[in-house]
Amino acid sequence: MTMDVRAVLEFAAVTRCLSLFLQAVLNAAIPDHDADAFRPPRTEEPLYLDSAVEWLLGGLSHWDAEHFLFIAEKGYLYEHNFAFFPLFPVILRGLAEMLLWPLSSWLSMRGRLLVAVALGNSALFLLSVVALHALSRLVLQDRRLALLSSLLYCITPANVFMTAGYSESLFAALTFGGLFLLEKGFIFRACLAFSIATAARSNGLVNIGFLLYLPSLHAISQIRVYRTTTKGHSKVFYYIWVIIRLLLTSLLGTAIIALPFCAFQYYGYRTFCTPSVSLERIPPALLSLAERKGYRVPDENSPPPLWCMRPLPLLYSHIQDVYWDVGFLRYFQLRQIPNFILALPMATLGVMAAYAYFQANPELCLRLGLWGTGVNKGFDKPIPGFFNPRVFVYIVHSTVLLVFGTLCMYVQVLTRFMASSSPVPFWISAHLLLLNEPLLHRRKTSAPNVQLQTHSKNGCKHTPQNPIIALLPHFKTCSPTTQSILGYFFSYWVLGLTLHCNFLPWT
Repeated sequence: MTMDVRAVLEFAAVTRCLSLFLQAVLNAAIPDHDADAFRPPRTEEPLYLDSAVEWLLGGLSHWDAEHFLFIAEKGYLYEHNFAFFPLFPVILRGLAEMLLWPLSSWLSMRGRLLVAVALGNSALFLLSVVALHALSRLVLQDRRLALLSSLLYCITPANVFMTAGYSESLFAALTFGGLFLLEKGFIFRACLAFSIATAARSNGLVNIGFLLYLPSLHAISQIRVYRTTTKGHSKVFYYIWVIIRLLLTSLLGTAIIALPFCAFQYYGYRTFCTPSVSLERIPPALLSLAERKGYRVPDENSPPPLWCMRPLPLLYSHIQDVYWDVGFLRYFQLRQIPNFILALPMATLGVMAAYAYFQANPELCLRLGLWGTGVNKGFDKPIPGFFNPRVFVYIVHSTVLLVFGTLCMYVQVLTRFMASSSPVPFWISAHLLLLNEPLLHRRKTSAPNVQLQTHSKNGCKHTPQNPIIALLPHFKTCSPTTQSILGYFFSYWVLGLTLHCNFLPWT
C-alpha cells in the first residue's frame, strides 16, 4: 500500500466515522419531519437492542433508504419497489443473515439491516475511494491531482447518500473499479464489474459507452502503429482481424453489462403480468398500506396492468412515468426553482469541466479523441493533469449525465447522480484548487506547512499531509476559488446529514 493510498483510506475512514456520529446526534436532536414518504408498517416484534439501534442509526433509513430496507426484508411486493435495483438489498440481507446472525436474538431483521447499512456502506465507500485513486493515477498521470481528487471525494457533497441506505457507494465502487480495469486493458473483468453495477443502479447501462469507446481507441492505435511498421498485403488481414475482434468484444460486453437490467425487467414482468400470488398471502398490514396509498401488488385474480400490453413492457419506465412523473422537461416548473438552486453547484462543476477541457483541447474534442496528428501524439505520451487526452471520454460521460439529469430527472438528484457515477467533479475541483490556491504551490506559498508531503531532516518522505485539513486553518486567507469549492463540499456534507436524516427535503 502506497503512502497516498494510506492517506486517502485514513481520511475516508475518519469521514465515515464522523458521518455516522453526526447523523446519530442530528437525528436525535432534531424531530423528524412528517414527510409524505414511503413508510411501511413494522410487522416484526422489536427485540432488546432494536430501540438502541434505531436511535443510533435511524437516520440512515429515511427517504429512498426505506425502499431498500423494505426490499431487503420483505422482497419486491409493491409495484414501485421495482424502481430500486436488487443488488444492494441482496447485500444488506446477506450481511444481516450471515455476518450479523449472532445478533439475531437481540436484534430483529430490521435492526440487523440498519447495522448492515452502516457497516456495508462504510466498507464500500473505502473500496470506492481506493478505486477512484487508482483510476485517477492511471488516467491523469499526476500524483498530486489524483491524491487531492480522492481526498475531495472523501468529503463529497453527496456524502449522506454514501452513508445512508442508498446504493451510491456500491455503484461508485463498481463503476470506478470497472473503469480502472478497462483502462488497464482487462476488458472482460471490466464488463463483469459494469454488469454488477447495472444490478445496483439503472444508469450502469451508460457505462456501455466506455466499453465501446476505449477498446475502439486501442484498436485505432494498433492500426496506426501497424500501418507505419508493416508493408504488404498482410496489413489488410490484420485490419480485418482488429475490426472483427472489436465488434465481437463490443457485442459481448454490451450483452454482459445489459443482462442484469434485462433480467430484472423480466422478473418485474413475470411478477405483475403473470402473477402467481394471491392477496391472501400478503400480510394484512402491508395490504392495508397498499389500499390506502394506491400501491399495486401482484394478484393472480386481478387483470394485469396496462403497461403489460405495451410492445416493450418495461416496468422501470412505467414506474418513472406514473409514480415519479419523470420525463423530458417535466421538472421545469417555478415551484422547483429551489431544487435547481441545490443542483447548481454540481452542474456548474460539470459545465466548467467541459468548457475548460474544450478550450485546452479543441482539436482533440473535434476528433472525438480518436486519433492524433501523428503516430507519437495523442495517447502514446499523454500530458499529465486534467487536460490529458485520456480524460476526454470522461468529460463526455460527465456531460451526458449532466444534460440528462437536468432535462429528464428530478434535478435535486443531480448531485448524487454525478458524484457516484463520474470522477470528473472531483478532478475539476482538484484541478481548480491546484491552479488557483497559492498555499498549494510549493514555490509560492508563504506557509511551508501546507504541503502535499512532508520531509524529515534527512530528506526521507513521510506519509503525505492531508492538504484539505491543512487548508482549513487558512480558510479566510485562501483564494476565492478554494473558499467556493471547500465551502460547497463541506456545507453540503453537513447540510445533507442535517436535513436528510430528519426526513427534511434532501433527496
